[in-house]
Amino acid sequence: MSICSEVIGIGSYLPSKVVSNQELEKVLDTSDEWIRKRCGIQTRHWADTKETTSDLALRASHKAIEQAQIDPSDIDMIIVATVTPDHEFPGTACFLQAKLELPGIPAIDVRQQCSGFIYALSQADLYLKSGAYKNVLLVCAELHSKCLDLTPRGRGLSILFGDGAAAMVLRAKDYEGKEASQVYSTAIHSDGSFAKMLWCPAPGNGMPCPTRIDAGMLEEGLQFPQMNGRAIFTHAVRHMSKSLTDCLEANQVSLDEVDLLFFHQANLRICEAIEKQLEVRPGRVYNTIQEYGNTTAATIPLGIEHAVRNGVLKKGMLIATVAFGSGFTWGSSLIRW
Repeated sequence: MSICSEVIGIGSYLPSKVVSNQELEKVLDTSDEWIRKRCGIQTRHWADTKETTSDLALRASHKAIEQAQIDPSDIDMIIVATVTPDHEFPGTACFLQAKLELPGIPAIDVRQQCSGFIYALSQADLYLKSGAYKNVLLVCAELHSKCLDLTPRGRGLSILFGDGAAAMVLRAKDYEGKEASQVYSTAIHSDGSFAKMLWCPAPGNGMPCPTRIDAGMLEEGLQFPQMNGRAIFTHAVRHMSKSLTDCLEANQVSLDEVDLLFFHQANLRICEAIEKQLEVRPGRVYNTIQEYGNTTAATIPLGIEHAVRNGVLKKGMLIATVAFGSGFTWGSSLIRW
């Protein structure tokens, strides 16, 4: 009998501090109207200065494990997707592992930015289907607020990002038929020729100085993210639309059969453009960017958890996810909840 994977628990954590557009007006030379028009964001959550990415991940993990109704010791693999790690090394998964007190099991970091959830889901699904592991903890956690240029120079990016974490417990089980809860498929892609369209140049060994960063780079703001917004918008709409279509075709499922769609929450205008291009019926795309901002790897699982908690996503529903981000990376998945 073949093996498949299914989600048996989900949890989330958002820092208590809520930052409104009006608060950003004071430091970024912007306005609430401009932010809403540009990206649809109204608020975002920011952590306090003592919180770390692994702290956010830990809180979400506890909730997911509790909902899964398993003992933490039943977890036999940890995968963490983040672009905002506690430290450059070791991986954030190791710091989370120590806080969970689960020594000995593998702990893996996925650094695929906004596509991190789907890349991590792909790994978890394949490990479980192979029979190598039985219960995988998948965590997406981001702490952007410490990484933003909160001056008018950084306005274009700093309005976008929020902090938060979401975790899932996935287990291996015997295949029970097409209608049973399961991850049907994942598909991941990348094109590194566009890597510098959205990146953080410094510090890094690719910089032309022996210390990886110097005073000139700091003055120039190269330690903060840099983005070609127009290129991101164009490629995101194109790749996410095609990836979703390909995913559904591969599973012989029509768009009308999907109950809910979870798009990466980078910009509400991107989501709206994809909806229009694919002629998605109103109410099928579940958006949280208005409240959470862009939490990079965490946007999709945060949206799924939000939908579950509010009774919108129910057992047995068919959902599709799709993301696009820095790298360029993109991917999609189809899941029976």
